[in-house]
Amino acid sequence: MNRVETLSLLARIALLAAAAYSSARADNLNDYPTAARVDYVFGCMKANGETQHSLEQCSCSIDIIASIIPYQRYVTAETVLRMAQVRGNLGGEFRSTEQAKAAVDDLRRAQAEAEIRCF
Repeated sequence: MNRVETLSLLARIALLAAAAYSSARADNLNDYPTAARVDYVFGCMKANGETQHSLEQCSCSIDIIASIIPYQRYVTAETVLRMAQVRGNLGGEFRSTEQAKAAVDDLRRAQAEAEIRCF
């Protein structure tokens, strides 16, 4: 194999690797199920007015959140926030653990970034 053929082969391999990386990265950014995104947008719109403008802002917001934290971390934080509202020992368990606090803190930081960029 001559030098030109070798360079051509290396260029094709690099392009394939870049395409695979981009595809994998896009999959990671889009790991939020549609129902979870819609649920977030509905709640956000309820809190911010049910207008076309709030739809755009809330859609932007969940996209930013999805780009910052993985879906599993989002689910953990949402679960903690919902369960922390339960009275008694069960709710207390969700309010007091370090893992729960860390997940909620991650979500809050992502929401703050989304607020800055979308609202």
